[in-house]
Amino acid sequence: MTASGHSASLRRSVRPGPRATAGRGGPFPIERVLQRVREAMRRLDPPSVTARAARRRDPFRVLISCVISLRTKDEVTAVASARLLGRAGTPRALLALKEAEIARLIFPAGFYRVKARQLRAICARLIDAFGGKVPDEIDALLTLPGVGRKTANLVVAEGFGKPAICVDVHVHRIVNRWGFLRTKTPQQTEMRLRRRLPQAWWIPVNPLLVAFGRAICRPVSPHCSRCPVAASCRRVGVARSR
Repeated sequence: MTASGHSASLRRSVRPGPRATAGRGGPFPIERVLQRVREAMRRLDPPSVTARAARRRDPFRVLISCVISLRTKDEVTAVASARLLGRAGTPRALLALKEAEIARLIFPAGFYRVKARQLRAICARLIDAFGGKVPDEIDALLTLPGVGRKTANLVVAEGFGKPAICVDVHVHRIVNRWGFLRTKTPQQTEMRLRRRLPQAWWIPVNPLLVAFGRAICRPVSPHCSRCPVAASCRRVGVARSR
C-alpha cells in the first residue's frame, strides 16, 4: 500500500481523537493505548519484515530481510529481499554468490554494495561459528558482522517467535512522546520496556508502532487531531501538530 493509500485508509478507519487532556495524572495506561493502536492499524500493511515472517517463519530470511531494510523504503526491501532469497535461501547458497551479484540482486536498497559485503560476512560467520544455523539468542546474534540490537531482537521475535523487543526510531520516539518512558537512546528504551511492558506486547509493539509512526505519530508535526490515543498522550516534545 502506498503512503497516500495509508493516509486515505486511516482517515476512513480512525475517528478524530480528543486533545491530550486525560490520563496525565496517573500511570500511563500502556496496554489500553496499545490495544487502541492495534485496532486503528488493522487496515494498514505491516512492515515488510513482519509480513515476510508471517508468511513463513524462517530466521535466516528474517535476518537477511532486516539487514536489507536498514535505511531502505519498505517497498524496496520487500522486492529486494524476495529477489535475493529466491536465488539463495541458505547461508551456503548466499555465500556462493559473488559480492557484485548480491549487490545487483538487492539494488536499489540503500548502501547495497556495503550490504552485499556484510551479507556474505554474516553467512561466513553463520557457517563457521553456528553450523549454518541462525542462533536464537541476542548475544550470539550480536557477534554477526554489523548486526546490532535492533536486528538481533527482530530476528529473535519474528524469526523464532521468542519474547524480544525490537526498538527502532519509531518505538523510541512514540513511547517517550506518550510520556510512558523518559529515555535518551533506543537501547535505554529497550531495557526500560523489558521491565515495564507486559511480555504479551514485546513482539507486537514494534510492527504496531512502526505503522503508527508512519501514518499518524510522525516525527515532525504529528496528526494529533485524528490520533486514536490522543486522550492519553502527554505530547512530550511536540511543538507543532496537525
